[in-house]
Amino acid sequence: MKKGFRFAALLLACALLTACASSGNGGGGAATNGGEGAKPKQVNIGTQQLPNDEMIAIVKGYFEEEMGVPVNVMSFEAGDIRNAMMAGEIDFAMLGSSSAILGRANGMDVSLIWIHEVIGVSEQLVAYEATEINSMDDLRGKKVAAAFTSTAHYSLLNALKLYGIDEKEITLLDMQQPDIIAAWERGDLDAAYVWEPGVSALLQKGRTIVTSEELASEGVLTTNVEMVRNEFAAQYPDMVTAYIRAVNRAGAEFREDPEACAALLGEYMHISAEEALMQMRGSIWLSAEDQILPAYLGTTEQIGDYAESVIDTAEFLYEQQSLKQKPDHDYMRAFIDPQFVEALLKEE
Repeated sequence: MKKGFRFAALLLACALLTACASSGNGGGGAATNGGEGAKPKQVNIGTQQLPNDEMIAIVKGYFEEEMGVPVNVMSFEAGDIRNAMMAGEIDFAMLGSSSAILGRANGMDVSLIWIHEVIGVSEQLVAYEATEINSMDDLRGKKVAAAFTSTAHYSLLNALKLYGIDEKEITLLDMQQPDIIAAWERGDLDAAYVWEPGVSALLQKGRTIVTSEELASEGVLTTNVEMVRNEFAAQYPDMVTAYIRAVNRAGAEFREDPEACAALLGEYMHISAEEALMQMRGSIWLSAEDQILPAYLGTTEQIGDYAESVIDTAEFLYEQQSLKQKPDHDYMRAFIDPQFVEALLKEE
C-alpha cells in the first residue's frame, strides 16, 4: 500500500502536449491585454454531471455573477474532459484527481486550484446480483469494469492490492460509465467500480463490495478537483479568484441548506431530491478555509500534504506504466497553487 495521505485516481496516459494558446472560442478570446482587472470575452468551463459545488454554481448562475462575462459550460464524460483542456477548448476543468495528476505529469501547463470533494460512499465496487461475489476474494476469474480515466480505476487497483489480488487474476475492462450501466442491464458484467449516479443504478441489480470511504480508512483517498490553464490564469487572475468565489459560495449554501440544494440539483439532473441528497452527502465538501489547511492545499508559503499525495499518485501511475518517465517531484509539487483561494480569503 502506498504511504501517506492520498487523494488520487488512476487515468489512462495522455500524450505530452505543449500549452495551448487561447483564442476565438478556445479559452474565450481576450478582449484586453490581460492582467489585474482584465476580462476575456467568454470563459469556458468543462464539467461533469456530478452533484457538487460546481454544479450548484452552474445552476444558480454564480459564475456569470462573479466573473461578469458570459460563461460557456461544457459537459464531458470523464475520459474526454482532459483532452478538451489540452486542446485549449476550456479554461477550467473539473475531473478526478489522478486525471489531473496524469495530465500534469505528461506536461500539461495547468495548476490545481480547488478540491471539490473528498470521495466517500459515492464511489463503490458493486457486484452483479446473479453472481456469487460477496467479497473481494470472490473477484478472481471475474469480469470487472471501470473507466480507466476515473478515480474508480485507481480505487479498484488499490483495493486489489490491499486484498492481495493480482490484477491478472481478473478480466479488467475499460468502459465509460454509460457503457457500464448498459452492460449491467444486459448482465454482461460480474462487477464494476463506479461513481454516482452509476452506483445507485448498479445497486438496483447488485450489492456493494467495497466503497471509497472504506479505502480511505486504509489511506487510499480520492478527490474531484479543479484545474485551470496557466496561460489563462496568468492573463486573467481575477477570473480564477472569481471561480473560487462562486464554488465557495455554492458550498456554503449546501452546508446551510442541503435539502434545498438537493432539490435544485435533483430537478436539474432529473433525479429525485432524495437521491441527489444521498449522492451529495456521499463525499466531504471543503470550504475555502479548509482548502488552505496543512492536510490539503496549504498556502503559497507552505504547500500542504496534498502535494505529497500528488507525488505518490504520480509514482503509482509510473509503476502502472501510465507514465513513460519517472515523475519529477518538484515539478509535481508545483502543480498545487493555493494563491487564488488565498486571494479570496483576503477579501473576506
